[in-house]
Amino acid sequence: MALVPPPDVLDELEEAVLTHRDAIPELRWVRRELLHVTLTFLGEVDDRTLTRLLPRLERAVGRHERMSLSLAGAGAFPGSGTHARVLWTGLFGDRRRVARLAASTTAAGRRVGTLPDRYRGFRPHLTLARSRSPVDVRPLLESLSAFAGSPWTAGSVQLMRSHLPGKEYRELTYEPLKSWSLRQSSGGGGAGRSASGGPQGRP
Repeated sequence: MALVPPPDVLDELEEAVLTHRDAIPELRWVRRELLHVTLTFLGEVDDRTLTRLLPRLERAVGRHERMSLSLAGAGAFPGSGTHARVLWTGLFGDRRRVARLAASTTAAGRRVGTLPDRYRGFRPHLTLARSRSPVDVRPLLESLSAFAGSPWTAGSVQLMRSHLPGKEYRELTYEPLKSWSLRQSSGGGGAGRSASGGPQGRP
């Protein structure tokens, strides 16, 4: 389950990282068509389970309103960046709504047995690059700290199936399976933005 930023937001992000792509050779940068904010990772799901899962996910998404989001700054997993395997940009704006949406889709997955009872906590972010071995990405964190993308309204949630490289696919590919719309906001204008809606917060 994922939120996919619109093309103009991805354009800004691409421009921001373009000059940094060769800075650390060990980093493998995520292709543009794979960029997304993961809400719930459902793991292996067979067709029978998927049939049971789809209506639950539809109901879960339908309970939540559209939200104003933006991408900003940079971070790493693990957190200090000295021995990082993942480089990401942060998600800001209606983060509490995003967290509630993620909790709903995760609960839907757990009810049909696609998730363990003890599931890792949700930390909203968009992965930019990965490394097979730990690398020091602190120079990139500093360079990208000032990045602040334009806000956009997340109006839908995508269910994607990943295909690993093999006989059918030469590289990692995401196949969109379903898209569900979030509800129109009931009003309140910009008041829905969370207190952590700026680059000073941490995903």
